[in-house]
Amino acid sequence: MVFNTGAALLDAIVLAVVSNESEGTYGYKITQDVRQVLEVSESTLYPVLRRLQKDECLETYDKEYGGRNRRYYKVTEKGKVQLDLYRAEWRSYSTKISTLFEGGIGK
Repeated sequence: MVFNTGAALLDAIVLAVVSNESEGTYGYKITQDVRQVLEVSESTLYPVLRRLQKDECLETYDKEYGGRNRRYYKVTEKGKVQLDLYRAEWRSYSTKISTLFEGGIGK
């Protein structure tokens, strides 16, 4: 992708991916899901997960899988509110950008 992806957009994307899993999901799967729409490395996503956890938008729990503990992430109520805000902002932003690209502003 030729466009830079800022912190707020990454936060929104990660919250959207995690919110799709009612029981939560783990870091590697989050990375794979995000990579379906955006080229991003694990080293980029794990700081996003930590930031969202620090901001109380995500909570974590560990669960045994294959003899090892796997850390799962789940969206909190605060995270759901933040995701709704991101979705509203995205709709407005993307509509304005699409209008501009299609030559609709200033006519």
